[in-house]
Amino acid sequence: MMRTTILAMAIVLVTTGAAAESKKKASATLASKSGSSVTGTATFTQHGKNVVMKISVSGLTPGSHAIHLHEKGDCSAADATSAGGHWNPTTEAHGKWGNAPFHHGDIGNLVAGSNGKAHLQVTTPLWTIGDANPSDVVGHAVVVHEKVDDFTTQPTGNAGGRVACGVIQLD
Repeated sequence: MMRTTILAMAIVLVTTGAAAESKKKASATLASKSGSSVTGTATFTQHGKNVVMKISVSGLTPGSHAIHLHEKGDCSAADATSAGGHWNPTTEAHGKWGNAPFHHGDIGNLVAGSNGKAHLQVTTPLWTIGDANPSDVVGHAVVVHEKVDDFTTQPTGNAGGRVACGVIQLD
């Protein structure tokens, strides 16, 4: 009888632990802006203290295009200016991801092949999902730009117009 009780307690503990470690997920569907035909998806998955972002975009002109997280979850304007400036909860200067100074919205550049498709994956402990902390990506916008980010020009990286935009929402 004692053995059965101990086994039952172990099962409850394992089940409770698995539920506590469930992954938080969010995503954004990128819609064309500024007369482009650029579309795509962005997924965010939290694994412990890291968030993994995976971006897939199509319809780009071949070459490099800046991608940023913007402060407002609003893609209603035809040119996506409703998304505001780059998301910058740490008030750092614009720069290159991983090379200080940079801010949370400085993702970098997508490189589109001759077929107009680009993919990017970023893993970071700087972001969170759905916890309402300043590091929470939910409620911000993913924006793809027409030009490359030069990582220098303040505050935009001279990335040009906004060709796709999507709001990050909890899944």
